[in-house]
Order: sequence, then C-alpha cells, then structure tokens
Amino acid sequence: MKTKEKIINTATRLFNNQGYSSINLFELANHLGISRGNLTYHFKDKESLLVAICDQMWSKIENERSKTIQLPSFENLHNEIQLYYKFQKEYSFIFSDPNVISQPFIRNKFKEMTNKTIADIKAGIAFSINVGNVVKESIPGTYNNIAFITWMLAFYWNSQKEICDMYKKMDGEKIIWSFMSPYFTEKGKASFIKFFGKDYFKEVNQKFDINLSSYIAF
Repeated sequence: MKTKEKIINTATRLFNNQGYSSINLFELANHLGISRGNLTYHFKDKESLLVAICDQMWSKIENERSKTIQLPSFENLHNEIQLYYKFQKEYSFIFSDPNVISQPFIRNKFKEMTNKTIADIKAGIAFSINVGNVVKESIPGTYNNIAFITWMLAFYWNSQKEICDMYKKMDGEKIIWSFMSPYFTEKGKASFIKFFGKDYFKEVNQKFDINLSSYIAF
C-alpha cells in the first residue's frame, strides 16, 4: 500500500473511532509510525487530508453506482439505500460530525448527491405508477413527501440510531418500505414479495397495537 493511501485509510479509521476533531496530525503520524514532516509532505494540513478522504468516498460511491441497474425499480431503490448505509459505516465521521459535513466542499457535494437521490426516488415512484405497481397519487404532495422521507431515512439512519437505543435493532429500510407499501397495487405487492420475500413483507407491515396499556405506564 502506498504511503498516501495508508495515511488516508488510517486517518479514516481514527476519525471514525475518535472523531475528526480529536486527532491531530502529530497523533496521526505516531499511529502511522512516520514523522510529522513525512505526513505533511503528503498532506499539508487536516483539511487537505479531509478532501482526499472525501474524494476517495465519492469515487467509491460512483463506482458502486455504476454497477447497479439504472432502471427505476424496487431493486434499484433497495441498492441506493444500501449504498448509503454502507458508506455511512465506512466513513461514519463524515456523516455524523456537523463540523465536518458543514465544510463547503463537502456540503456542496452532499447537496448535489441529495438532489440526485431524491430525483431518482421520484423517478422510481413514477415508473412504478406507470407499470401498475403503485396507485396514482390521490392527495397531492404524498409522493414528494415519501421521496423526501426516503432520502432522509437513508441519509441519517445510521447516525441517528446510535443516539436512540430503541432504534438500534430496527431496520431503516423496512421503515422506508412501510411508508410506500400502503400505495402498492396487487401487482406491486406481488412484485415486491417476489424480490424481497413474504417474510420481509410481513416484517414491513406489522400491525399497530392500539391497546393503550402497552403505552401508558401509570
């Protein structure tokens, strides 16, 4: 592994575990077993290192996207959600640290990616309506809101579930499908089950418990 690549990978691991602000270049050099001067030869400061880490992440994301089927479908949306989750784990400090994500070069890239993701989700819903898998919108704004909620749960799920213990064992993608499944036609339901399976469909559509004793503790 080249020194530059080793620095990027080690820094990403340390930033994920300890936080971006908690590690300085001197400490990073010690972890790498090199001098600070050797480190700054490759990256003059933490910001240039952060740019390199982000460039690596964008490159990996685009490479993964190029492998997926681009036709709007349940499969394509599933792949997009899982792609978000994968890179949220691999580069968790970027997604969870407000000081990192607010950096202009990161914020602008995320804004671009967000707009594309929401547009892709809307295209998937439109395609599903046209092929008869999803009913036409009866209340204006419903599918725009579902597209936004889908992006939000995909983008923020891993970072937020670490804050709230009750969500740690829950599957964010199943929550996303629970918003969409009430609008499936019978054809759409059959198509979804064919791809995900009957058990998955049942887990997505768990019945709400209306017994107040389950919620009231007094």
